[in-house]
Amino acid sequence: MDKPLTRRDFNKLVSTALGVTLAGTFIGCGRSQEGGSKRSNAKFKDITLRHYGPSYSAISDIARQAEKDLGFKIEIQVEATNALINRAINRPDTIDIFDLDHWAYRLVLPHGVLQGIPVSKYKWWNETLPLFVKGTLPDGKPLSSQGTMPFTVQYLENLESKSFASGPTDTIAMAPHMMNADTLGVRPDLINRPIKKWSELLNSELAGRVALVNIPDIGIIDAALAFESAGRIKYRNKGDMTREEIDRTIENLIKLKQSGHFHSFWSTFEASIDSFASGEVVLQSMWSPAIIEVSTRGIPVDYPSLEEGYRGWAAGLGIMGHVTGFKLEAAYEYLNWYNSGWVGAFIAKQGYYSSVPETAKKFLTDDEWGYWYEGKPAAGPITDPHGKVAGKSGTTRVGGTFSDRMGNIACWNTVMSENDYLVKRWKEFIAA
Repeated sequence: MDKPLTRRDFNKLVSTALGVTLAGTFIGCGRSQEGGSKRSNAKFKDITLRHYGPSYSAISDIARQAEKDLGFKIEIQVEATNALINRAINRPDTIDIFDLDHWAYRLVLPHGVLQGIPVSKYKWWNETLPLFVKGTLPDGKPLSSQGTMPFTVQYLENLESKSFASGPTDTIAMAPHMMNADTLGVRPDLINRPIKKWSELLNSELAGRVALVNIPDIGIIDAALAFESAGRIKYRNKGDMTREEIDRTIENLIKLKQSGHFHSFWSTFEASIDSFASGEVVLQSMWSPAIIEVSTRGIPVDYPSLEEGYRGWAAGLGIMGHVTGFKLEAAYEYLNWYNSGWVGAFIAKQGYYSSVPETAKKFLTDDEWGYWYEGKPAAGPITDPHGKVAGKSGTTRVGGTFSDRMGNIACWNTVMSENDYLVKRWKEFIAA
């Protein structure tokens, strides 16, 4: 007699069926997937998925490619990090796909507005980097434990969980899609000397020409890396400061601000570009897409590997709790499409890493893969996602290979135990 069909067996069958539905043939760099995807998605023709995310990932080019490949509408919307967190908590029904850094899920998940994603519905989990699955580099080496390691906020006990599981389960909080190791943006033509340490962010020689990211949970880490590098504050754990450590950090930042040290504060990468490109700012917190954009303008820019290490982060796509029925099925298809390679190649040309790099590799040339992931000198010009030249032939990515850069993270973006107090004090700093 046949054995009864278990829940795990059923999930495997669903996963296999979903994989067949989404299957396509990769036919070259930057091209879309072929196969029967649109024909099989006729039931989704009236579906619209509302994807809200930050400026570095909620990109209209991605939405248009998804619509082309999947056959249903993606309404993509940019929202600044703090505003998006507030929207997800207070107006969850206005979002279908929540796209933000892993640490932000620690703020949103407890409110019960997200739903878990069965691993059986997500076809790329077995090919996802161990950074998310096990909390290690591909070679098994451990990662920095300061801040919010992506692995620690990846798993849920069940679909309705409002807290994270302590280890691997059959349910994930989000489909991880990108990560990077961030550092300081430098105008080498205007500073005229190597920048090797985070402490340069505090250097009085650069007063009035320094900028800082205005997202409390991120800006405080950049500041802490700088203060610790300068020997001014010793932190027990930069990723989970005590109130006393927060106070000392903010008080020092207020003194710098009142002395005119900071030129500006920004919360989207676009806002960091103009003053940097004009030369008004010569050193600042900076994200990779801004570096690439400045480079395409022919302006000298460095993104150095600093002695103390990088500030690391990762991001993922979550599904809001109100999404059900055909829209939920479409959401699963969208998440599977998102990590099937086209997006991974697109974001690589912004300087970001895909959570499933082997699919992205199929959409990159050998030269692009060698430059972005393997630290090899470029055989030809390096271009951004739109084909604009961002680097000359012979250029090498600073920091080396994927494992070199991600393995040199000093602290991850995070939500601290004293987050409410941090946000209160940060607002006092910005208003000072």
